[in-house]
Amino acid sequence: MKAEKKEVNAVILDVLLKGHPDDPRPPFKREPIIQAIGVEQFKLLELIPKSQEIQIHDRVYIGDGEREKIERVKRRIGYTELTQTSKVELPFAIEQLVRERESDFVDKIFNKSVPITSKLHTLHLLPGIGKKLLWEILEERNRKPFVSFADISQRIKSIPHPEKMIISRVLEELQDPEVKYRLFTSR
Repeated sequence: MKAEKKEVNAVILDVLLKGHPDDPRPPFKREPIIQAIGVEQFKLLELIPKSQEIQIHDRVYIGDGEREKIERVKRRIGYTELTQTSKVELPFAIEQLVRERESDFVDKIFNKSVPITSKLHTLHLLPGIGKKLLWEILEERNRKPFVSFADISQRIKSIPHPEKMIISRVLEELQDPEVKYRLFTSR
């Protein structure tokens, strides 16, 4: 089994300066907590802040070495452990991350994806892609690789917003721990 790669940066989803509301300890004994999503692998994390000057949607460094705003990564959490605020902010954070890494997703998913089994292609894992659309994507990418989400939507008329397919798949993988094939997240 290969070692799990650590997240280096994260986007803040919720700041709980008085600790988690479900914590049974009295409020004065709770430590402040931040819920965040990792930038590279979309890991949901609980962080301990150094200061109170952290806002939702801030990007923070959580890798090894000197951290400016984060004391430490407390633990990895599941979707069900997110606060309501984090659940509301999660799609916006994922959208921001997908748009920032557009070329990675276009290249990895739309240009270089391969079959998983003889009857299942990686592209089938994106919501809304069936056999007909799969063949259309494969034919188009064989003519010329896609360069952006706009290029995909222009050349494949039935995909007006390819980034939304990726965002939906990331959310599905985070919300359902039983998803068999994972494109963007790890267990």
